[in-house]
Amino acid sequence: MVVPINDQASNAAGTLGSYGDGSAVSSSRSRQDTKGNTATGASAAGARAAFARAINPRVQANEPWSWRMSSIGLLTHAVRSHGWGFIPNQILPPLLANITVGAVLYTSYLQLLGKLYPPASELAKRVYPPIPLTKTFIAGCAAGAIQSVVAAPLDALSVRFRPSDMLDGRYKTMWQYGHLKLKEIGLRGMFAGWSLSFFKDAAGYGLFFATFEYVKAQSYYAFITQYYGSLDWPNLHEEHRTRTIRPYFAIEPMFLLLAGISASVAQQTVHYPLERVQEIYYRSLAKTDQTVKTTMPISSIMRIYIGAYRRTSGQCRARANRLRGWRKWLYKGFFRNTIRQVPSTSAGLIIFEMVRRRYGNEVEVVRIEKDGYDIILT
Repeated sequence: MVVPINDQASNAAGTLGSYGDGSAVSSSRSRQDTKGNTATGASAAGARAAFARAINPRVQANEPWSWRMSSIGLLTHAVRSHGWGFIPNQILPPLLANITVGAVLYTSYLQLLGKLYPPASELAKRVYPPIPLTKTFIAGCAAGAIQSVVAAPLDALSVRFRPSDMLDGRYKTMWQYGHLKLKEIGLRGMFAGWSLSFFKDAAGYGLFFATFEYVKAQSYYAFITQYYGSLDWPNLHEEHRTRTIRPYFAIEPMFLLLAGISASVAQQTVHYPLERVQEIYYRSLAKTDQTVKTTMPISSIMRIYIGAYRRTSGQCRARANRLRGWRKWLYKGFFRNTIRQVPSTSAGLIIFEMVRRRYGNEVEVVRIEKDGYDIILT
């Protein structure tokens, strides 16, 4: 979700105007508006950084990168310039929104997974036999679909946000921006383009959770069974023989990390190309909002939104033709973007798994029989 941050918009404008050439700042602001307005699905952190850059004179002057241009540095400058009220008025709303969406996603997933695979509903620290791939994929798809409904109003705010609206004093706080903008666009505006978000979140999170659970469980169990089963245990001297084997403690964390990375990459294979399409669609939202009137009949409104999809399709086709293929256009920059996304996404999944195990119910140790030996997993 992209959201604005600023408390004293007039002071921020004064800060910009007093540093360097005003026309250059205005031009830079326009470019940031255009880019920010089409960046759908961005995180709250990205939104805060985007607006903080708009009110930071060092960024506007294109100074070389330093710690002052990091997220912490930008936030520090904003608090110094506009006081501690900047945090509850501008930082807190997007944080609460992202926390809510994340809570809905993971809670829905766990509840649906418990319905599809009853052993998972026991909230055990380890589920064995592991959950089938189809069950985790279906639960992930459903959870992503539910999350897309909750996130629709937040995405509507994100893609329509322009830093200049805050700098020019149209909105004073994020709370005011959210209230007035949602009132302005109405329910239909909130769900404009939702079908793309629905498919993106459903398919993306289906792959996300299915990949994570498969690598974390099935792949891990298969590896330790194959590895420890291939060792030449019978040739050991009698006094060194044992009937049980405990895998090396670092193996499972390595698979957990691999699961997080694999899940992030799998999700991006769906999210990234659809976000490319969404960027083009959302560029026409301002014009669509002006065209759609609350007094219009439903049939007329539907024709307007269908027309927006057709225009988006035509523009996407033209861009794909320029690059000589849909795949080249849709996945242009995929690896660079994925590398940037992997650390945060993987960390979120690992924390999710750690919390699930920390508060999971104690169960008996898992025993995997192999060649007359028991591989013990605690």
